[in-house]
Amino acid sequence: MAGLVALLVVAILVLILLGSRRISKDYDIQVASVPIPTDAVSIERGRHYVETVGLCSECHGEGLGGDILSEDSVFGTLASPNLTSGASGIGDALSDEDLVRAIRHGVGRDGEALVIMPSEYFNKISDADLGAIVAYIRNLPPVDNQVPKTSLGPLGRVIALLDSSILPASKFDHTAPRPPDPTPGVTVEYGEYLATICSVCHGDNLSGGSVPGEQDAPVARNLTPEGVLVSWEESDFINTMRTGKTPGGGQLDGEFMPWEHFARMTDDELKALWMYLKTLPPSDSGE
Repeated sequence: MAGLVALLVVAILVLILLGSRRISKDYDIQVASVPIPTDAVSIERGRHYVETVGLCSECHGEGLGGDILSEDSVFGTLASPNLTSGASGIGDALSDEDLVRAIRHGVGRDGEALVIMPSEYFNKISDADLGAIVAYIRNLPPVDNQVPKTSLGPLGRVIALLDSSILPASKFDHTAPRPPDPTPGVTVEYGEYLATICSVCHGDNLSGGSVPGEQDAPVARNLTPEGVLVSWEESDFINTMRTGKTPGGGQLDGEFMPWEHFARMTDDELKALWMYLKTLPPSDSGE
């Protein structure tokens, strides 16, 4: 029995060590230059993206002033930084290149992967939208809010070894070509561009299923023509996104389906998104 316990302890220590090495891995990222606009129209575009499609406040809190996402002595502390220039904020300390590296690549100034920064999706943002986002962050009103630094404990380090979603920078090709700047409009192409964020919960094919990393989350709905939208009209979809109420009288759970953010999308954006969803190949749930 003593020998088995000793082997278990050694195995756990090895997993923690390997997880720690993965966390501290250096990513030598060549950050491509992104033009950062200064005009009011572009800054407003950045605000719109951050508050709707980007869902940035879901982690970074109101006004992007930072938030504590989880505190646990075994797993560790997950906290999003205060991105403003307020007290304890890091906005003034970050260069434009730092912000591009963090958003597009999920890598910090020290070259290490940022914990749970979903850059596998933000990596698909066009230069124009990314530049507008950085411009908006540069113009955020200061928020005085001190948050601790993210620090993974023993369990968090083991999970980081076993689950790539903890360190999204390890999941995608950082040298992949950038997507072209989209042309906003009621088109399938623009709808596909906007739908990138939907795959976070609904999967790459948008066929739904279990949400990765969210054990308590309800099963994500199948958004293909084989799923829940099969009997919906465009007006049903837009009304649901605006109010959170489904045609059948159900209410979307805002904790897991952030419809209040998507409700701020323009009519054209929602129509483009609906148009794209209607072109998806029918798939069974979870495929």
